[in-house]
Amino acid sequence: MTRRTRLWAAGAVAAAVTLAGAGVGVASAAAEPPPLAFTRAAPEVIADRYVWEGQAYIYLDLGIHVIAGKHPFEIRATRASYAKPIKARQYVVKNGKRTAVNLPIGMVLGWNGLKDFTTVSIRNSTGTEVASYSTDFCPNSWNSARTRRDAPAQNPYPRGCAGGNPFHLGAVWGIQAGWNAEVNANPQTQILDLPDGQYQATVALNPRYRAQFKIPEQNATQTVGLTVRTADDGGVVGAGLTKARLEAARAGANTAPRAVAAAHAEHAGQGDPATQIAAYQPGFRPPAKAPKAVPLSRVAKGPRPDLRSLPAWGISLAQEEGRWNVNFGATVWNAGTSPLLVDGFRRTGSELMDAYQYFFDTKGKEVASVKAGTMEWDARDGHRHWHFTDFAQYNLLSADKQLAVRSGKEAFCLANTDAVDYTIPGAKWRPDNTDLSSSCGQNTAVAVREVLDVGSGDTYTQARPGQSFDVTDLPNGSYWIEVKANPVGTLTELSTKNNSAFREIRLGGTAEARTLEIPTVYGLD
Repeated sequence: MTRRTRLWAAGAVAAAVTLAGAGVGVASAAAEPPPLAFTRAAPEVIADRYVWEGQAYIYLDLGIHVIAGKHPFEIRATRASYAKPIKARQYVVKNGKRTAVNLPIGMVLGWNGLKDFTTVSIRNSTGTEVASYSTDFCPNSWNSARTRRDAPAQNPYPRGCAGGNPFHLGAVWGIQAGWNAEVNANPQTQILDLPDGQYQATVALNPRYRAQFKIPEQNATQTVGLTVRTADDGGVVGAGLTKARLEAARAGANTAPRAVAAAHAEHAGQGDPATQIAAYQPGFRPPAKAPKAVPLSRVAKGPRPDLRSLPAWGISLAQEEGRWNVNFGATVWNAGTSPLLVDGFRRTGSELMDAYQYFFDTKGKEVASVKAGTMEWDARDGHRHWHFTDFAQYNLLSADKQLAVRSGKEAFCLANTDAVDYTIPGAKWRPDNTDLSSSCGQNTAVAVREVLDVGSGDTYTQARPGQSFDVTDLPNGSYWIEVKANPVGTLTELSTKNNSAFREIRLGGTAEARTLEIPTVYGLD
């Protein structure tokens, strides 16, 4: 069972929401709808209660949705630097013109969406309130679908809000006109548990948002009947599912989007070679024959990628087999005017490919290609895909920024794992290759395409010996983690002056008990 809370209505799914009580029809267009309207998929839902190692909890899916009205609901959040707060603006249509309206301070505090958007109230069969809490809201629903016949056919907005990376710079959140977004009904910082029984759950838009977005009160709340019952998962498989659900509940429902979380895990060495898109999706299938390179000197200046590194994050100290290692996450993103597109062409009978970088004009027409190093087949368990060899380098530097340790991670499978800044011009809001299951090919491939789109970053988690930094024999003191893009200049980009980012760490303790201090970056991470 994949849904933790089940609807008491046959076939009730996001693509065919039955809108009850809000006065908004799905099947046909009616009078002009409000800018946002709360709806419910069914009047009654069942929530299974799980118990794992003495901890009981409920993960709620009440089937409550928000539907955008005549125009898309769109918010863009940005920060000028890590020292500056996030500023958010809503884009609205006034007198036929698209206008930006600043959101009040406090509505957007991070990258997971609108803060304290709704209040969830749960009452038992006697009418006594047994739970009440606020929830955040991510407009970029994974299960968004058209809910009116007259709504646009496509949804341009990203899937999910930003994940665990603290160094995002900009985000776009939106609901297409006439499309839906699921409302989170789970507590942000606590685990919800209720005894088996009958309840009534009400989800209401908080007053400041109702006033800001001009939502009529009758469109800003929904109530459903809720039946809680203890589930019997049974057996080892069931126990594993229960543990996973509990971890999800502890993390909260508004954390990293699924593709981003999966991509980070796979970039730690857990890729699934059985589901590679490169083998069958035309957009990721380059020609099987290497091109005749067209020198950039013969092509007018035009769009180029611009690789930039973010400070290392998710840093920790671990001991394994008597060695002390510093683990970290490293992100390189494309802030340029063109995607980074590299095609690899296999040398017959070998496990090497010749790599070429491609360039495009302002209309997206391919105009040039140049040799850009190689790709190599990685046959190790947890990899089994093609790695591009000249994308990034990770170094641990001494206090005076001299090399102390170099990470053994030297080849990469490119994927758009992080929406670093989708507010920049040309950012691709819905990239295709978001994890290792969508790029980098199999050993039977004759050609492979690897892409890093504008606005997106590729995060690798270095948590394995040889990839993390072995600091066992280093003296105590200050060091710098350097994340360096395009380390040998193989790739052509707008600028190479922004390729490195540095993050200070401080080693201490004794040989038997090393310690690690990680100064924040303007309070981040």
